Amino acid sequence: MGAMSAVMEGALADLGSWKPADCSLVKALEVVGTRSALLILRECYYGTTRFGGFAQRVGITERAAAKQLRQLTEAGLLAKRPYRDEGDRTREEYVLTEMGRDLLPAVLGLIQWGDKHLHNGRPPVLHVEHDTGTAVRVELRSEAGNPVALEDIGVRRNPRWRSPSSSS
Repeated sequence: MGAMSAVMEGALADLGSWKPADCSLVKALEVVGTRSALLILRECYYGTTRFGGFAQRVGITERAAAKQLRQLTEAGLLAKRPYRDEGDRTREEYVLTEMGRDLLPAVLGLIQWGDKHLHNGRPPVLHVEHDTGTAVRVELRSEAGNPVALEDIGVRRNPRWRSPSSSS
């Protein structure tokens, strides 16, 4: 049996010689690494936009919902949009930005993993293409469109990356 990990290339091959400074995963988790953040995003994908709906559907207090919605908005994943029900004052609802929509594969990937491993392949809801009813799947593909397994991923330094602390 071959390697069961990505192929670390070049200077990264010696894992003992470097640390994953400025790791994108760490930065992402700082923004969406809480249960409530991911559940609020799930609700946005499902169509929830109003404050009360988030607290109720996620099962958190209004205070916790307000804090999480504020953080997701400040991080750029959600935007506020005014709305007004007949005879009521103008309020704000929350809508996904492009940045928030770009997280859909990650959230669906977690759901897909849970469907397979925690629901024994019998999930409570199915995610399907609306027009055809066929299952929506998250999978790894290269930019060329090829399926990629963990063992086929190479990890190398990006020559264009510069540390935020460097003066260039």
